[in-house]
Amino acid sequence: MSDILVSILMLIGSLFSVVAALGLVRFPDVYTRMHAATKAGTVGVLFLMMAVALYFDDGAVTARALLVSAFFLLTSPVSAHMIGDVAHKLGIKAWAQDDDE
Repeated sequence: MSDILVSILMLIGSLFSVVAALGLVRFPDVYTRMHAATKAGTVGVLFLMMAVALYFDDGAVTARALLVSAFFLLTSPVSAHMIGDVAHKLGIKAWAQDDDE
């Protein structure tokens, strides 16, 4: 049962990471790309760290997985804010969809 749960968590985390990567490639401007990278990427890492903690079932590994998760949760919003702030200060405009399309 534990192996199945670990596999499901890894699959979910991998899918979120792939969605984040696709968002970086497909979205049209820095603001939407930043959103995709920080939100989906962080959720993907959290699921992968849960899988790591369950798979190894060791206190030291679980502590490290929790520290990695906390690091991502603390730094991801800060980095997204900094990227958005610099883009705004540089005058980078948000993507505006044309009515013709």
